[in-house]
Amino acid sequence: MTILVTGATGTIGSQVLAHLAAEKVSVRALTRSPGKAAFPAGVEPVTGDLSDPGSILAALQGVSTLFLLVANVADELTQAMLAVDAAREAGVKGIVYLSVYRGEAYADVPHFAGKATVERMIAALDLPATILQPAYFMQNDLRQQQPLTGPGFYVMPVGGKGISMVDTGDIALAAARELLRRERAEAPLPAVTYPLVGPDALTGEALAALWSDVLGRSIHYAGDATETVEQMLKASGPGWLARDLVLMLRRYQSDGAVASAEELAATAAVLGRAPRSYRAFAEQAAAWWTAA
Repeated sequence: MTILVTGATGTIGSQVLAHLAAEKVSVRALTRSPGKAAFPAGVEPVTGDLSDPGSILAALQGVSTLFLLVANVADELTQAMLAVDAAREAGVKGIVYLSVYRGEAYADVPHFAGKATVERMIAALDLPATILQPAYFMQNDLRQQQPLTGPGFYVMPVGGKGISMVDTGDIALAAARELLRRERAEAPLPAVTYPLVGPDALTGEALAALWSDVLGRSIHYAGDATETVEQMLKASGPGWLARDLVLMLRRYQSDGAVASAEELAATAAVLGRAPRSYRAFAEQAAAWWTAA
């Protein structure tokens, strides 16, 4: 049978495809523009758009396992719920859904609450699914190259409680392993949920100190004020998304998102190894910036 990957052209989806392409499985990649897409050898592009339920149902014909990644768009919840419904109607034997860490707890953050609602739908329908709950992505900090290497500031206001950021490579590896496990099973497997977290409890001050060490220069934490970040986000995207992300940052400041020992062990179990550290990510990013 076949695995269908949504979000196939993005950072995580493209890495999932790379893992799957190295295995002896049939893989389709959902894309709005099959003629323009560049996928690994053996991956079949298939036309579809998560905002078009009919196209998703058509793309699911002959598919046994679905990787469902829905972008942070205004109608994310509707897209995700209709895709889950299409997967049920198509009779897939397994779903791997990319949710978010602590989605249920952060009820006032739109994209967290939406993903938690999809989780409840999957549970209510008793679907054979793996729920992956990644924490804040380390790779989000690649956008901080200019303030880090220029004036010397870590500008994301993550606060002082600590968050356990995760590497997108770990997310993709976990997704690929679960897709293959479900695809190769003779029958649908029981539902399971995995947090995807990193090993570090990272505060704004700790991140500034770490970058100081990695870059060999003094880096300062810019503080917890969110107004400047919101304006920066509005300059590069819609206002609703900027507000959504600011609400997330405020919950990080008030509550934190530090993984427990049990959650770290669960992450290591689904990865088959320990999760990547933030320092390893930062050292690689610094090497890229120097080479460029």
